[in-house]
Parts: sequence; structure tokens; C-alpha cells
Amino acid sequence: MEKKYQSLKEFYPFYLTEHSNPTSRVLHFIGTGLVFVILFIAIIQQQWLLLAAIPFVGYGFAWVGHFFFEKNKPATFHYPGYSLASDFILFFHLLTGKQKFNPNN
Repeated sequence: MEKKYQSLKEFYPFYLTEHSNPTSRVLHFIGTGLVFVILFIAIIQQQWLLLAAIPFVGYGFAWVGHFFFEKNKPATFHYPGYSLASDFILFFHLLTGKQKFNPNN
């Protein structure tokens, strides 16, 4: 039976184990980064239809990482809120160097 996570603090270490492939981490980083770019452009240019692209771009890159490199099922299917929050945490940890793209080094 799958463990039930009760908090983001408890979930995040599991999330990291599901994102241990360097290519997958790069794809997650690109997808999340593009989400911020699209959001910024949509707000600045008041092109609200661009917001519809956000889930496709963000999840598209992430799911390629899961299905082709991690070879696992995205945690989004079971923990959508914790998974989305963890995507942003990992993005900023990678951006600031708190996490590595290759966690095995």
C-alpha cells in the first residue's frame, strides 16, 4: 500500500527520490521556468489566453522526464498539491544551487 503523506515537509524527500535523473531535473526546470515566462508575458501584455498554455508547458516537460527518463509515474496523479508545490521548491533550489541537477554527484 502506498504511503499517505500528511504534509509538504514529509512529501518533499519522497518527491526528490522520484526526481533523481539529471535529464528529468533539467526538463522539470525548463518547464517550470517557462511557466514563469508565460505568466510574466501574459500579465505584461494582458494576453490572458496565454495562461491556457501553462499546464501544457509545465506538465509537458515534466512528464517527458518521468515517462522517458525516470521511468515512473508522476506524483501529480496522487498528490497534486504537494507535487505542484514541490515543483516550485525544486525549481528555486536548482536555481540557487541548494539542489544539484545531478544529485548523484
